[in-house]
Amino acid sequence: MKTLQKIMIMLTIGLAFSILVVFFTTSNVAGSNNETVIRFGHGAAESNERHLAVMKFKELVEEKSEGKMKVQVYPNEQLGSEAEMIESVTFNDLQMVAASAFSQYDQRISVFELPYLFDSYEQAWSILDSDIGQQVAKPLLEDGLRVVAYFENGFRHVTSNKPIEEPEDLGGLKIRTPEFPLSISTFKAFGSNPTPMAFGELYMALQQGTVDAQENPIANTYASKFNEIQDYLNLTGHQYMPLPVAISEEFWQTLTPEEQEIIKSSASEAATFHRDILRDNEEKMISELQDAGMTVIQPDRDKFREKAEAVYDAYKNRFGEEFVNSLLKEVEQNQ
Repeated sequence: MKTLQKIMIMLTIGLAFSILVVFFTTSNVAGSNNETVIRFGHGAAESNERHLAVMKFKELVEEKSEGKMKVQVYPNEQLGSEAEMIESVTFNDLQMVAASAFSQYDQRISVFELPYLFDSYEQAWSILDSDIGQQVAKPLLEDGLRVVAYFENGFRHVTSNKPIEEPEDLGGLKIRTPEFPLSISTFKAFGSNPTPMAFGELYMALQQGTVDAQENPIANTYASKFNEIQDYLNLTGHQYMPLPVAISEEFWQTLTPEEQEIIKSSASEAATFHRDILRDNEEKMISELQDAGMTVIQPDRDKFREKAEAVYDAYKNRFGEEFVNSLLKEVEQNQ
């Protein structure tokens, strides 16, 4: 009988202990739910200025929120291609993304990619930070994508294994472009054979000869070490591309006004940080690519501009002639 009583007492103590463990564990989980976690994906390498800018955003958000908001950063296409990450943001499976592939939802966001639209970084930034930048991003809200800032992608240039001095040198060349209609149209106008593929596949594609050339901002060429498999850096400057930073609208609506302001102000500060370091580092990166064996070519850009006029004619029909003309007028006033 005493043995049975002892067993019952031990079972009671064990049950009480289990309840306490569950209570404290549950309390701890509830406490962690008071912390707002933002999962932020992008496609660049950790050595790229883009990653540094996203890390700056993380630092600012966590500092301004006094640790109540945490940003988890996933670089280097860890969570999929740019298109896949953007789609994840539309479903709020991922909260934020810095990417260029938003034209799959509304092509007007790519209007800033018209060839030779901008002559300088400062001119581009002035337009992006104006009402036009907000106007172009607004339709994305219909797909649950809220653009909170424009980070920097930079001017794009061609790398190849032969010099590119005029459009005819691109004739028939199999060149990797991103999967963006405007990029594809631009290189068709130049007479080359654009071959879209994900950025993560590009190094191997160049190495194996699947494509002959590629075009990217200097920072991407430098960080991805394309100098190891490409002989020429051709400073075509054929397109400027901003890097929209978007947050899930579904997630945004769960935030307090104070949290929304923290995200907006931090994104704006991180954008300025990104723009400055990319512009300031570009000449240094070009010099280092030269030192590593690349030959730098200064093409005749006027000839490329002439070929690009056909792209404007086509995209005035697609974007709306009035809208494109108003953008061109604004750009001209910001020279």
